[in-house]
This record gives sequence, C-alpha cells and structure tokens, in this order.
Amino acid sequence: MSEARRYLALSEEMDDLRLSLDDLTAHANPALRAVKGVGPDVAAILLVAAGDNPERLRNEASFAAMCGVSPIEASSGMTMRHRLNRSGNRQANHALWRMATARLITDAETRAYAARRTSEGKSRREIVRCLKRYIAREVFRTPTRPEAIPCGADLHDARIAAGFNLNEVAAVLRVDPTRVSRLERALDFDRDLANRYEAWLTAQNAA
Repeated sequence: MSEARRYLALSEEMDDLRLSLDDLTAHANPALRAVKGVGPDVAAILLVAAGDNPERLRNEASFAAMCGVSPIEASSGMTMRHRLNRSGNRQANHALWRMATARLITDAETRAYAARRTSEGKSRREIVRCLKRYIAREVFRTPTRPEAIPCGADLHDARIAAGFNLNEVAAVLRVDPTRVSRLERALDFDRDLANRYEAWLTAQNAA
C-alpha cells in the first residue's frame, strides 16, 4: 500500500510540474510554442539551450552548429558529400529530432517533402537530418525575434463581444470546435489558426 501511495503522489507531482512547465514556456515564448511540433518539453529544452549559449545566437548558422545540425563537409575527389555533426548541444539536437519526427507523422507538407526526397534516393535518416537543419532555421527566429501571437483570452473576449459561439467560429475556420476552445484557453498554440481567427474577428467587428 505504501508503494501505491508513493506512486500516486509522484504521479500527482509530475502532473503539477508538467502543467507548470506548460505555463512557463507559453509565457516565456508563445511564438516558439506555436511552431509545429513544439510542446512544453521541447520548448523548455530549446529555451534553456539558447539561454545557456547567448553567444551562439548571433546568427542562424551558429545556432544550427550549437544544436549539432550544421552539415560538415566530407567530400573526396569528385564526390561531394556531408557527414553528420556529432557535436553541439545533444539535448537541443534531440528536441529538433522530436519536432522532425512529429511533423513526419502529422504534417502533410512535411510528408510530401519526405516523399519527394525519398524518390530522389534519400534515406529516412538523411531526410530527418535535412528537416532538423530546416527546423533549426525556423526555431532560431523565435528566441531572437519573437513573433507576437494573438492571445487566446483576447480571442475569446472578442468572440463573445461579437456574439459568436464556438461552433460558428469553428465552421468558418473549418476546424473542430475543440481546437478553437483549446486555442482560446491557451492549451494549444497554432500560429496560423490564431492569425486567421484574429483576422476574421477583426473583419466581423469592422463590418
């Protein structure tokens, strides 16, 4: 029984810490949380890596090197090739790997890219390596030039003021009402959806 109580207590503590991490990363850099494939854990790893290495944020190439995703030339004679960079912050590298694999599962654009590169003879490992380099470029912009993301609470208040319910908004945006609700409650961060939502509300209030 004591082990069961200990297990429940630790599970509760983990849930509380997970919620705290979610809240902290959302407030620290909502633009990073809005990037595809970034959850609380990945955001925390990347923010810590950036904070621990401010000198590596002078440009996008140095950030990629810090994350260990900058290609290293290993050409020989007429053969041009690059090898894997095994240096850099391995936790940040793993965070980018998690983002790449998540996009390969959930993002149609990424899957189309992977299919095209596969047809060109690239292996999955090479494709993930290319994706991590691209993602590093995307992520670099968020700590250095954070983009303003429409606040979920503001979107909620604007919707109420305009007299629309969740189902009406979801129908216009062509998404499930649950996604709109989670966006308003800051449980999900979808930059494209938030911007579309804000633009539509602005148009309705201006009409």
